Amino acid sequence: MRTYDERRRVPGLRRDELARLAGVSSSYYTRLEQGHSTSASPEVLDALATALRLDESERQHLHVLAKPVKQARVRRPAPERVDEATGQLLAALQGVPAVVLGLRSDVLAWNRLGHALFAGHLDFGAAGQPVRPNMARLVFLDPHTRELYADWQSKARAVVGNLRLAVGRHPDDAALHELVGQLSAKSTDFASMWADHRVKACATAVYEMRHPLVGPLTVTQQTLSNGLGPSVVVATALPGSSSHTALALLAQATV
Repeated sequence: MRTYDERRRVPGLRRDELARLAGVSSSYYTRLEQGHSTSASPEVLDALATALRLDESERQHLHVLAKPVKQARVRRPAPERVDEATGQLLAALQGVPAVVLGLRSDVLAWNRLGHALFAGHLDFGAAGQPVRPNMARLVFLDPHTRELYADWQSKARAVVGNLRLAVGRHPDDAALHELVGQLSAKSTDFASMWADHRVKACATAVYEMRHPLVGPLTVTQQTLSNGLGPSVVVATALPGSSSHTALALLAQATV
């Protein structure tokens, strides 16, 4: 005899099952799912997140999406700038590849080694121009950057996950919506990844890179952020490893 789950054509929980696990009525869950109710308490949202087995990034994103939508006009924000504290941090990281990224992944600044590692084919002064390099555009639209990552899919999904979180937190940011629209139109890979609605914050990740000057290397990319302004992405390699030696050679080439 087939089990209940085996008879089901579509995998996953039904609405009434999910509602029961979350401790709410089926009708209330249906209204919530369809956007007809904006009064869900944090406790209900946490119960839903637990029932859906969401990770912490997905749980936080659910809370953001459940907030009542303010009828604010979509606006074009002021250009982002590197504040004094972030500038001091970047200056202190001269021996480590570092890039300052804005909300929309615009490159606001980078040190010499960060530029050489991530975008040495671009002019170093490009980060100071009115139209700055954008890390999301580079990952999806720039052949050099695509070739730079041995596991490009992993890097691309991290970019999409971070962009989705940014859109959820800043739904009235016109430039952010414009970026998503451009990438969706110009990259079928981006459009496909964006359509699967996966949410994943990627503060730390290990990537294998194929650098045109120093060859293959493995780096840990970490995003340093206080949540209030631009973030700093740094890349490090295990001391004594061939990757550490490769970064040292790249640093010498930037002098």
